[in-house]
Amino acid sequence: MPIEIERKFLVAKADWKLKINKETLIKQGYLSSKPERSVRVRIAGEKGIITIKGKTIKTTRAEYEYEIPLVDAINLMDLCEKPLIEKTRYNVLENGNLWEVDVFEGDNKGLTVAEIELESEEQEFVLPKWIGQEVSHENRYYNASLIKHPFITW
Repeated sequence: MPIEIERKFLVAKADWKLKINKETLIKQGYLSSKPERSVRVRIAGEKGIITIKGKTIKTTRAEYEYEIPLVDAINLMDLCEKPLIEKTRYNVLENGNLWEVDVFEGDNKGLTVAEIELESEEQEFVLPKWIGQEVSHENRYYNASLIKHPFITW
């Protein structure tokens, strides 16, 4: 079974901006946003993607992700729960690791979260100096939660 092992952190400083190697505009919506399973449709740049995720246990969950025709992703957005998530994802290489920094817009403007995907829950890594508090176990930072309780309402 494909799995995702991910840790999330708030971003404390803007130093990460000096190490950006890729930038992607993302619009995504949820066909299902239940904690035990979510089904997400994403438009990332010019790609359509559908993702099914299982319940998170510690920092691990099942994840199935497939590219779909862009026109299908655009049409599926109409079926998604509202509001949609809008963000820019920046890929940042730091200490030999790929970090994805999401800068949210719309109802989640002002929120910036950094994520790192790991090979195992025990994998060690060096935290960049621009990383702040870990929020891996705080559900409100999951994108599926942000559609129900946007950052602007906190």
